[in-house]
Amino acid sequence: MAGGAREVLTLQLGHFAGFVGAHWWNQQDAALREPANAKLPPGELCPDVLYRTGRTVHGQETYTPRLILMDLKGSLSSLKQESGLYWNKQLDAAIAWQGKLTTHTEEVYPKNPYLQDLLSAEGSLSSDGVWKVKVIPNGKGPTPLTTATTPKPLIPTENIRVWSDFLRVHLHPRSICVIQKYNHDGEAGLLEAFGQGESVLKEPRYLEELDDRLHFYVEECDYLQGFQILCDLHDGFSGVGAKATELLQDEYSGRGIITWGLLPGPYSLQQEPQKNIYRLLNTAFGLVHLSAQSSLVCPLSLGGSLGLRPDPPVNFPHLHYDATLPFHCSAILATALDTVTVPYRLHSSPVSMVQLADMLTFSGKKVVTAGAAIPFPLVPSQSLPDALVQLGGTTPWTPLSACGDTCGTRCFAQSVVLRGLDRACHTSQLTPGTPLPSRLHACTTGEEVLAQYFQQQQPRVRSSSHLLLTPCKVLPPYPCLFSSSLSQQGLIQDDPPTGAVESIPVLGALCSSASLNQTLGDLAKELTKLDLRRWASFMDAGVEQGDLEELLQDLHSLAQCYQGGDSLVD
Repeated sequence: MAGGAREVLTLQLGHFAGFVGAHWWNQQDAALREPANAKLPPGELCPDVLYRTGRTVHGQETYTPRLILMDLKGSLSSLKQESGLYWNKQLDAAIAWQGKLTTHTEEVYPKNPYLQDLLSAEGSLSSDGVWKVKVIPNGKGPTPLTTATTPKPLIPTENIRVWSDFLRVHLHPRSICVIQKYNHDGEAGLLEAFGQGESVLKEPRYLEELDDRLHFYVEECDYLQGFQILCDLHDGFSGVGAKATELLQDEYSGRGIITWGLLPGPYSLQQEPQKNIYRLLNTAFGLVHLSAQSSLVCPLSLGGSLGLRPDPPVNFPHLHYDATLPFHCSAILATALDTVTVPYRLHSSPVSMVQLADMLTFSGKKVVTAGAAIPFPLVPSQSLPDALVQLGGTTPWTPLSACGDTCGTRCFAQSVVLRGLDRACHTSQLTPGTPLPSRLHACTTGEEVLAQYFQQQQPRVRSSSHLLLTPCKVLPPYPCLFSSSLSQQGLIQDDPPTGAVESIPVLGALCSSASLNQTLGDLAKELTKLDLRRWASFMDAGVEQGDLEELLQDLHSLAQCYQGGDSLVD
């Protein structure tokens, strides 16, 4: 890879993981399309960490995500499993069999008109079935957007059925793996239980398919630092993730494995009791097994609790979202993910996936929590010291790991990223001789301001911080979730907005938090109260009574890792 990029291979396991992943890749794509004359720093983030170069059968250069995703039959809608970018109509029509043919056709899903408009700007499919890509001025990625481009309307929410309805990025033919034995929708043939998911990757067909794709991507890497896994926790994909991380640990020992356990929006215990009991069991089994095989595991959810009690979803002061819509929830989680993963995606940084995990997961603390301020509250011409002082002693981010309010709980270690602030506002702009309102106003760099702030907030915590000029892009098809008080750059203003929000400053954090002691302990308590005779179908899927007893013991052991001691120093 050019410049010696430390490559990461991404795995997306499950349908909600597909939603988060689609937003994630759209945001990477928007960053690649940034006009060359934009007032942004050159190359803070290295796209080669996540993307790979290649060529189609017709010799055209491509730049696609280094990605393997697994989903169920019926989940792709109009997206081709082999990817339209590499599709060859002539090869598709070449059939060796000369005998009688019987053709069976499935219902063809129409492509979202919005995506048809977007993709037509990038290229077109010729009459002979060859995708003709438009010239790429910067030699990498799709044609950059220009300021003259007419803004496209937002995708109507009712048009979003599956994640491929709003994915605007071309994928490599080796990216998509469909589990044909289970259905995405319907009343039967669903991947509901952890044991079912484990059994998928025990079948030679799917195990060999995953292994073959892993080798394809890994063998072309020069400096593979590891794997990031987006995995649904609430359904049978928690079992798929458990077996996938076990495979990675066996074959690629020493590489980083960072797993993001994803949970969709709120639920109703009264309306779907079996689904929610399964969700509890799948989440518990997933967390324990994934933490055993991963360098780090972080649950991500807008819900208030991992347990059966349906706590209300979290609140963001400047966002208006519908927590029942995966399209909305996944956009917020993807924005947080795009920020907290910055340390191992920088052009120049000594932080690798393994180093980041080691800093956060000492003494067996393999599970961490996430939080984010979306957007980070800043008014035009306000300095970073002023904004942080204005926050007072409150936690500056909204919790995103369904572990309740972490305010006031101990933090053992944390990694913080603040992005999207102009360099001019990094430090105080007070005139000489003016009394300093705080010690933050005496700092000479933005990095020093950030480090000083968290030292004051958590004086005995091992803390790592990064400050970037690059904002988070929220261009369509990102949903319009922002309050009318935000400018196009996501700053808080009193004047009427001049246009839709296009980018925002974001503060994101990963924390090894003492709140996990109660969260994991409560999860174990709820499991002990279950009458498993009522949920025999879950056990029939491949989980035995001894597995449940071992799960409870592992949950208690994991919870105890977060008990006692104020910080790493202790």
